[in-house]
Amino acid sequence: MEKYCPQELEKKWQEQWDKDGIYTTINNVPGQKKYYVLEMFPYPSGNLHMGHVRNYSIGDVIARFKRMQGFNVLHPMGFDAFGMPAENAAIKHNVKPADWTYANMDNMIRQQKQMGLSYDWNRLVQTCHPDYYRWTQYLFEVFYKKGLAYKKKATANWCDSCKTVLANEQVIEGRCWRCDSPVIKKDLAQWFLKITDYADTLLKDLDKLPGWPNRVKTMQHNWIGRSEGAEIIFNIPNFKENVTVYTTRPDTAFGITYMVLAAEHPLVDKLIKGRPDEAQIRDFIKRVHNQSEIERTSDKSEKEGMFTGAYAINPFNGAKIPIWIANYVLFEYGTGAVMGVPTHDSRDWMFAGKYGLDKKIVITDKEGKLTLDAMTDAYVDDGVLVNSGEFSGMNNRKAIPAMIDWLEKNKCGKRRINYRLRDWLISRQRYWGAPIPVIYCEKCGTVLVPEKDLPVRLPKDVKFDPGVVSPLAHSESFVNCTCPKCGGPAKRETDTMDTFICSSWYYMRYADAKNDKAPFDKDIVDSWLPVDQYIGGIEHAILHLLYSRFFTKVLKDAGLINFDEPFTNLLTQGMVIKDGSKMSKSLGNVVSPEEIIGKYGADTARLFILFAAPPERDLEWSDQGVEGAWRFLNRVWRIILHFAEEIKENKTTDVSLLTAKEKELRRVLHLTIQKVTDDIAARSNFNTAISSIMELVNAFYTSRDEHLQAGLINETATDLLLLLAPFSPHITEELWHKLGKTGSIHKAAWPKCDHSATVADEIEIVVQVNGKVRDKLKISSQTSRDDLKKQASELPHIKELTNGKNIIKIICVPQKLVNIVIK
Repeated sequence: MEKYCPQELEKKWQEQWDKDGIYTTINNVPGQKKYYVLEMFPYPSGNLHMGHVRNYSIGDVIARFKRMQGFNVLHPMGFDAFGMPAENAAIKHNVKPADWTYANMDNMIRQQKQMGLSYDWNRLVQTCHPDYYRWTQYLFEVFYKKGLAYKKKATANWCDSCKTVLANEQVIEGRCWRCDSPVIKKDLAQWFLKITDYADTLLKDLDKLPGWPNRVKTMQHNWIGRSEGAEIIFNIPNFKENVTVYTTRPDTAFGITYMVLAAEHPLVDKLIKGRPDEAQIRDFIKRVHNQSEIERTSDKSEKEGMFTGAYAINPFNGAKIPIWIANYVLFEYGTGAVMGVPTHDSRDWMFAGKYGLDKKIVITDKEGKLTLDAMTDAYVDDGVLVNSGEFSGMNNRKAIPAMIDWLEKNKCGKRRINYRLRDWLISRQRYWGAPIPVIYCEKCGTVLVPEKDLPVRLPKDVKFDPGVVSPLAHSESFVNCTCPKCGGPAKRETDTMDTFICSSWYYMRYADAKNDKAPFDKDIVDSWLPVDQYIGGIEHAILHLLYSRFFTKVLKDAGLINFDEPFTNLLTQGMVIKDGSKMSKSLGNVVSPEEIIGKYGADTARLFILFAAPPERDLEWSDQGVEGAWRFLNRVWRIILHFAEEIKENKTTDVSLLTAKEKELRRVLHLTIQKVTDDIAARSNFNTAISSIMELVNAFYTSRDEHLQAGLINETATDLLLLLAPFSPHITEELWHKLGKTGSIHKAAWPKCDHSATVADEIEIVVQVNGKVRDKLKISSQTSRDDLKKQASELPHIKELTNGKNIIKIICVPQKLVNIVIK
């Protein structure tokens, strides 16, 4: 028998598929329903890893399955090609970022083709190509014209040694990745998108996504962080100023004993000016300012503060409360000021205890016996208000709207909805990104680059030297330009866009990837979008997925598209781990996909990675598992070739002439068709689908020495190959043609389950006595409940066990079991 040699046949079929263009997708095919399946596109790091293999294999199974079901399938691929690593490589290896990036993309495309992935490569998207970032810039201008893009001062990471701004990724344990100097914070004018304008819509429309994992929706819900509460205005009489605090707990307002301002709050400078300890406070502010947001807000970090010497007035009771500065309050959240209620907030309790601040109980337990002396921590449960003026005696939750009404009536506060979500900072002081299409003119101000002049191309005369704030800023050919309004001298914006901008609309470009008149044709993108199945890692749950939803809603409002959610169904696959840890070069536990493909073939690599675990769970790498997948495919190879001559006769099954054993084989076949179809279509349970196919192969092997009907052999072998085709496309294509079948197996129709064949003529029933299995009984599948009870009771062993006993009842579960309960 001819030996299975995957390296030869896989290369042969990859070239043939490419030549025949069998995965080229045509828009709007009459009579065909569309299906858009998409895996998150990769950064071109240079080599695929096993996480990529898992991600792409999942998408490819779905794409191939849907094609065989008769859908017009869009299954594209591209690269999220801008970003910092290319710039790092330019510095380290003295190469151009473009050269490094395109070489990596070429290599990864080669590796993806090695895997036999059914992509329409005619729709390739590379976000660093001018034909793509031209439209990224165009969409920025759409946002700007809608009032959703603006520039303001914001805090950035700054290395004073290199004299440069660093992205968060470039700060390693508080130090510059280049020179290891301490990183400080610096205020710079930067561009933002007003995602907060869409906060309510983004939150509300999570209900439109039943096909998303609840975990992802919860993460987005929490990130948006909508809360209802009140703004309370506190007067600072000695300074003739007011400070506003946002709180969800106005019911605790009578318990306020201090107030805390963020170190960055604009009032701080005025409050501390001229104080004896001004220099000490300013040193503290500088230190806090340079702490990371994570460090400042972590529960594990020490809460530090300093008294400003100023006091505010609590509008509810006229109490004079000290104003502090502390490291745990951020100016970007809420109003940059919080009220301190030590008795009813654990963080405030700790802070007040550390600095000897007053504590006052305003909510008590049901018994009303709560005392400060007995308290060891804040009382955070609900209860009854005490020491709260006219609100005393009320349930604290019911008091909240009443106290907000009081604030509004007395003009010292109002109802407010607040969000944790902040506007999206998109400025990057990097070269390798999409330039922001803005020009600054002394006469005309901020001017958009005219659409006809897009793209604003990246220049080639740049240097990547330390000390350069942005490489673009030192390219005179780029910076100096003419104002499109007045024709006078002007300067270009030298920041580039966050790469998340590029990935927030790429899935739309795939629908019309060659369009040179617009980002996409509206009718074409509306015919394909939203994406029916999106696949990627859980780590993208918030940023990429939230930004993509935001982009989609803005583009709909701008009239460019007709849908308002980008992805109907979302599958978040788990990681590939080895030796208990995620595969990582630093840990030395990486397995190269090319090594596995070189030794066993792509079909084995795909089959193992799909079989080893459900897609949403982490997958533990197993060399033995890979060997097992390899042995299984060899088994398929042998059983198909064993029956090759009978299959070539292409006869159909004569059901009326099937023997009992043949009926059972056909029953297993059609149960497998039903199971695999449901597992792929409804549950994405590829591991159990493969397990069912393996059971079918076992049943086929068991029957190989029987004189099986030629029609049944043809039916079983044909459907087996069709079921396996999405998982292992090369071996199934080879065997398909060895059997004399015409056309590609991947263009063939998905097998249909004959439900009448799944009903067994004879079934085995478990017989229990008092819940313990005591015997088994083979009966006709049509046996009535009464006959089943009778036959079970008359089994010799059962009669022996029940003889002389009182039979209380006989429980019958048709086609499964009989349980005789005795006393």
